[in-house]
Amino acid sequence: MSTRTRLLPAALALALLTTGAVAQPASAAAPLTASATTADDALLAKLTAIPGLTVVSETQPSGFRFFVLTLTQPVDHRHPGKGTYQQRFTLLHRSDDAPVVLYTSGYGLPVNPSASQTEPTRLLGANQVSVEHRFFRSSRPDPADWSKLDIWQEASDEHRIVQALKTVYHGKWIQTGASKGGMTSVYHRRFYPGDVDGVVAYVAPNDRVNPADRAYDEFFANVGDAPCRTVLDNVQKEALKRRDRLVPRFEAEAAQNGYTFTRSLGTADRSFEMTVLDSVWAFWQYSSESDCADVPPATATDDEIYDWIDTVAGFSFYTDQGMDYYVPYYRQAAAQLGWPELTFKHLRGLTRYPGLYQPNSVLPAALRTFHNPLPMLNVDHWVSKQSSRMMFVYGQNDPWSAERFTPSRNDSHLYVAPGANHGANISRLPDAERQAATDTLLRWAGVSGAQANQRTAPSIPDDDMLPDRHTF
Repeated sequence: MSTRTRLLPAALALALLTTGAVAQPASAAAPLTASATTADDALLAKLTAIPGLTVVSETQPSGFRFFVLTLTQPVDHRHPGKGTYQQRFTLLHRSDDAPVVLYTSGYGLPVNPSASQTEPTRLLGANQVSVEHRFFRSSRPDPADWSKLDIWQEASDEHRIVQALKTVYHGKWIQTGASKGGMTSVYHRRFYPGDVDGVVAYVAPNDRVNPADRAYDEFFANVGDAPCRTVLDNVQKEALKRRDRLVPRFEAEAAQNGYTFTRSLGTADRSFEMTVLDSVWAFWQYSSESDCADVPPATATDDEIYDWIDTVAGFSFYTDQGMDYYVPYYRQAAAQLGWPELTFKHLRGLTRYPGLYQPNSVLPAALRTFHNPLPMLNVDHWVSKQSSRMMFVYGQNDPWSAERFTPSRNDSHLYVAPGANHGANISRLPDAERQAATDTLLRWAGVSGAQANQRTAPSIPDDDMLPDRHTF
């Protein structure tokens, strides 16, 4: 049950302390207001005039402006009078007449956000609004009512942000995200189809019937070539066979680094087993078939097997410290999103904890919950029958791409990047498909390739939307 995207640890971003900043951190200065703007700064005046919006900070690197913002959101959009919270988001501004890309990873923003651009943003020369998902980092109500962490509430958060910023930008809007962010983009489109003019969802899983996960087992039975699959199966077997030697090593490293297990898996042994179960999934999610040559054989030493699993899956990931940041994701997976239910037939007789590989295993006891399949069934039906202007990009060798959305025939498209892992994108498609996808995106956004090229800003780094699972 690899998480769908990997981000950094939870903390509150106070400001960007970089050269060119024109606003101090919120902790050091009062938030900007309309009266604080200059007469010739129309953009800042429009932003600060939006009710409930706070400009936390701004930087002005060459060619664009970058804002860290918050918006006051209802904890419960069905009952907006019952409390609010501050949702973080950022704005990368290129020009007033450029389209806007709405992006979320489905997780939190970095602790100290800085400007980056998604692939659609770069292809369109667009502005970009990057939203921190509710309940991640500082965008969490206090007290936290976890029943309000659902796909409709987050879609309603994004709807309010779009409506607010449409007072600033009057062009086309495109939404995007990868993995859980791709899923979040789909859900927003489902509940508020008029907010944006098209969606590009990368490697977005679709666990429409959670127990019916045959697609994942079929994926692992056929991905790569037979020798690669065999060596991967064997390294999992050997790790579990050597548990009596490898777990004490894990426990020693955990003690040295201050890792604990009381809030999540409970014991180092359970955490060890979860990591071993996850190792082959993580391999195909982040690596390529050519990396099979680096997988240690069954005759490898304890150190070689331990180090390979640690490099690929990360033993620190399934610790309290590794899980703390991802608690909102696992709560969503347990309650609505679903998760891969693998059979692990090749490991029978070697595992100790039946049913371990599921999200409730890593959640604090108070947050464990029953799964409701209806939201995913509803979304799946809507996407395949009623949606329009939706583009799905998957990776051929990505396990999360095994159970995918099927778009409708209403100007919607599905592409699979050959040999690609969880980092699949438009640039990795064959030439003809890459051009077709790009042309569709430009058409949805109402811009020409020449217009997009005029707004190109090479100084803005690309964002693959898939941060490293090893960092927390």
